[in-house]
Amino acid sequence: MRVISGSARGRALEAVPGKDTRPTTDKVKESVFNILQFRLYGASMLDLFAGTGQMGIEALSRGAARAVFVDHAPKAVSVIRRNAEAAHVHDRAEILHLTYQQALQKLAGQTFDVVFLDPPYGGELLNSALKAVESFDILSSDGIIICESSATDTIICPDTFAVRKTYRYGTICLTALGRRSQND
Repeated sequence: MRVISGSARGRALEAVPGKDTRPTTDKVKESVFNILQFRLYGASMLDLFAGTGQMGIEALSRGAARAVFVDHAPKAVSVIRRNAEAAHVHDRAEILHLTYQQALQKLAGQTFDVVFLDPPYGGELLNSALKAVESFDILSSDGIIICESSATDTIICPDTFAVRKTYRYGTICLTALGRRSQND
């Protein structure tokens, strides 16, 4: 696992020990950053189920102003800290050892240009997180939410968001959402 582009390009990133964390594949990561390419410079990013931190670190490497990493697993939080240090982006990283609900409550009143959601596949965790993002109103007016899920998962779009595009990569699906407009 490496940083693909930007100031930390080529930097190897540490994985979280064990099988509880599933890092985003390089192909999917590249696709996410192709979707985000013109939105990153100076952006504020929230990586809500951060795992290794690779998505937020990639965003910082590519010019995001700030990234907030959230994970409730102590091993993941330690790995995120080490990876941010190794990539020399720790000065623009905020790492929260909290559940996603606790983190959103703490971040209430702030807004993010990019929100990346990659919880464990299956179940309702992704839909619960989307509803919480809506209820805490943390997405900037022209912000984007990228959800990584299994292609078999069903995403229930909250009322104030609209699905902009869905991308499928074998068994993995990326769904881009934004605020609902008058045209939706």
